[in-house]
Amino acid sequence: MSKSISGPKTLPLFQLIQWILDPIGYMEQTAKDFPDIFMSNGLSTERFVFVHHPEAIQQILTSDRKQFAAPGEANRIIRPLVGDYSVIMLSGDRHKKRRQLLLPPFHGERMRSYADSIIEITKSVMDALPKNQSFIARDEMQSISLQVIIETVFGLHEGERYQDLKNLLTSMLDIFRMSSMAAILFFPSLQKDYGSWSPWGKYMRTQQIIDSLLYAEIAERRENPDPNRTDILSLLMSARDEAGQPMSDQELRDELITLLFAGHETTATAMSWALYWTHHHPEIKEKILQELATLGTNPNPVDIARLPYLTAVCNETLRIYPVGMLTFPRIVEEPVEVMGYHLEPGVAVAGCIYLTHHRPDLYPDSKQFRPERFLERQFTPYEFMPFGGGARRCIGEALAMFEMKLVIATILSRYELALADQKPEYPRRRGVTLAPSKGVKMIMKGQRELLTSSIEQNNLVGV
Repeated sequence: MSKSISGPKTLPLFQLIQWILDPIGYMEQTAKDFPDIFMSNGLSTERFVFVHHPEAIQQILTSDRKQFAAPGEANRIIRPLVGDYSVIMLSGDRHKKRRQLLLPPFHGERMRSYADSIIEITKSVMDALPKNQSFIARDEMQSISLQVIIETVFGLHEGERYQDLKNLLTSMLDIFRMSSMAAILFFPSLQKDYGSWSPWGKYMRTQQIIDSLLYAEIAERRENPDPNRTDILSLLMSARDEAGQPMSDQELRDELITLLFAGHETTATAMSWALYWTHHHPEIKEKILQELATLGTNPNPVDIARLPYLTAVCNETLRIYPVGMLTFPRIVEEPVEVMGYHLEPGVAVAGCIYLTHHRPDLYPDSKQFRPERFLERQFTPYEFMPFGGGARRCIGEALAMFEMKLVIATILSRYELALADQKPEYPRRRGVTLAPSKGVKMIMKGQRELLTSSIEQNNLVGV
């Protein structure tokens, strides 16, 4: 006989407020009372179910659409950020075809062609930091990742429009820096324009200026098509549907905003956490440097990305505080049973990435940062899932990991940094993501001598 799903008995509004202001506290506290699966009545208009058992997550993400559908409407909380025609908001065949269109630039040779730009942008940003002065790692990592994604999406790396886009996107995202500002997304009634002094008014004006830049770029590309361009915007503009029709300006705009927003904000947060952990645990940084040294003084970026310990450090960074806390929700379409629990049609179900990453049966001492976990064991896509899973797994996963490894390797091998604050960093909500509460305050000590391989060092000693 199937069981009914239980959850917290506190008032729905109180649950929502805690979810906004202290999402980790909400998840951990509730999971103690309701292991594996629980229901909240406060996080959306539908009944919302959190699932964090890998088998249940796999069932939800891989089942037939007749049981669990992934309608774009279920992601309406981020509609004000990405628009109606973003791949995130699409459903069914439209979503599948748009994903197929967007995937190629983020894989294979096309992705590897971004390597030199990623390294040069990293050096440019880090070289500009004054010696022996503090800086916020989250801000500098955002500068790096934003430049990378603008170049990837538009093929732009200089010029007035490039600078305007970079500054405006930073300003727009900073509006959601405070946890309390996330309430604007959860309470549509707060999405009112009371002038440029009001949070939503400031956001809307910034978005309008960004839109004007995007539409101007689209118009110029339409007037002067260049078949030799390989950036993502050019790829999207050349695409045609079954009727031979190109994407509309509105569709292009929404897709560009999605890529710009999702393609750099999350990566910047992950890289800032990686800098924190590698300096909070200096022995981890030294192991990475020793591993990098085996590649010589001018390593191939692909070889860097394949380094086992560096990969383990990046994975552990994404495990302990995953930037995205939940998978995109699915809606139950017909009565179904999950782990012996009965789910009725209309219920929204999401895999809880954070709780899955802290299950003691998978990750003993889960609050301890220990990269060796990923050298000792191979985790399934439903046990370790920082980029979500199923048909809505993050399109930019490969590029994000590639960029993260190259940036961290470049910084650790070329610069001597130190944490400016020895107090631990803790995660807090930043919009719909988790980010370091203080942004990771660091000090630039200066440049390091470039690494040489252990073989070269031995040869020098022999000389």
